[in-house]
Amino acid sequence: MAYIQGENKPENSEPGQCPFCRIPTEDDEDGLVVRRGSVAYAVLNLYPYTPGHLMLVPYRHVSDYSELTEQETGEIAALSQQAIRALRASSGAPGFNLGINQGMVAGAGIAAHLHQHVVPRWGGDNNFMPVVGQTRVLPQLLADTRKALADNWPSA
Repeated sequence: MAYIQGENKPENSEPGQCPFCRIPTEDDEDGLVVRRGSVAYAVLNLYPYTPGHLMLVPYRHVSDYSELTEQETGEIAALSQQAIRALRASSGAPGFNLGINQGMVAGAGIAAHLHQHVVPRWGGDNNFMPVVGQTRVLPQLLADTRKALADNWPSA
């Protein structure tokens, strides 16, 4: 219901007000950060589509993929590979959706700060609940998911 009602959805995504700028200042457990890199980090989605739904986020407040530095692009790619390995090890996910929704018209919930989604998928994981009930059923608490992924994250 929190997702449907837009609870805690940021109204202002300017630097300093942006949740993706704020999250790295918190400790990993409170911020749901799974891995920190030098220019980007991996964080659990607060409103996940499936258990283990991660986002890979540059520390720098940037909205356009074409504005990422080579280092940011490379680290997000490396974090994507590591995320897939960690998700396979912690949950046995056989498939993944990876993507960036750039801009509000493309579906970005927070368009001012670019982020890439890594969504683990299982056969039959999209049941009637999202269609009929307009909600998602997740079998694991976010804190437990964060710990399992952090414990299974491969070394760089």
